[in-house]
Amino acid sequence: MALQKRLKIIIISDGTGETATSLVRASMVQFSDNDIYFTRYKNIRTKEQIQEIFAENSQHHHLIAYTLVSIELRSYLQQQAQKYHVRSVDLLGPMLSALSNAFDIEPEAKPGKLHEVNDAYFKRVAAIEFTLNHDDGQNLHSLEEADIVLVGVSRTSKTPLSIYLSLEGLKVVNIPLVRGMVLPEKLFQIDQKKIFALTIHPETLHKIRLNRLNRLGVNDKEDQYADMKKVIDEIEWANDIFDKNKKWPVFNVSGKALEETASEIIRIIQNRKTNRFVAKE
Repeated sequence: MALQKRLKIIIISDGTGETATSLVRASMVQFSDNDIYFTRYKNIRTKEQIQEIFAENSQHHHLIAYTLVSIELRSYLQQQAQKYHVRSVDLLGPMLSALSNAFDIEPEAKPGKLHEVNDAYFKRVAAIEFTLNHDDGQNLHSLEEADIVLVGVSRTSKTPLSIYLSLEGLKVVNIPLVRGMVLPEKLFQIDQKKIFALTIHPETLHKIRLNRLNRLGVNDKEDQYADMKKVIDEIEWANDIFDKNKKWPVFNVSGKALEETASEIIRIIQNRKTNRFVAKE
């Protein structure tokens, strides 16, 4: 019976080193009677860094596994491995070469791109979760954490617009304006530039509400949810609120696609960031 052996491996990466570590661990499944020990070096970008790693650690390790997008650094690492007589495995180079031949173009060779993609993905997931948990005025105790707060009367596309914006990585809260109900006090305590108001033509809203009631098979004689006069009163009441809060950009969603309204909101946010950056300069 073979004795258990512990393998000491250096991980060298121009990113986080997670890819290399995961690949080595996946391979170790085939060697269940043995163990591994990692020394990880991440964000490696220069030959000097590689040379220092070999000089300090090569005598105490059995193998080097690396993920470097730079051809020059990969070549230099291979030279150092030969110099110090250490086994090395290029985990990324062969795949980059194969893809380069398949596409007939050179890779961008930009370090850390996988980490950027992962960060963007998790930011988007967090934004979607936050938005769903704050739909229709829910959980207003964390209102200040929102990137965007949408306000408007019922059926002004607040929820679908919120979801669309969350897919862009933005945390969105939407708050319905209901005549006769006091607006949340916290709405006026947060950064007012986060708030975006949605309005609509009375005729359009009247039609939307009628269609909704018909789909639900609801008799509206008592509540008069779709009554034209009530619709007009609601919109005028909401518009009065918007007029009193000049920092809230107002968007008329009548006949507009979600993408159009969303792009306008995102453009305003980006312009504000740019202007703030220029002002600091």
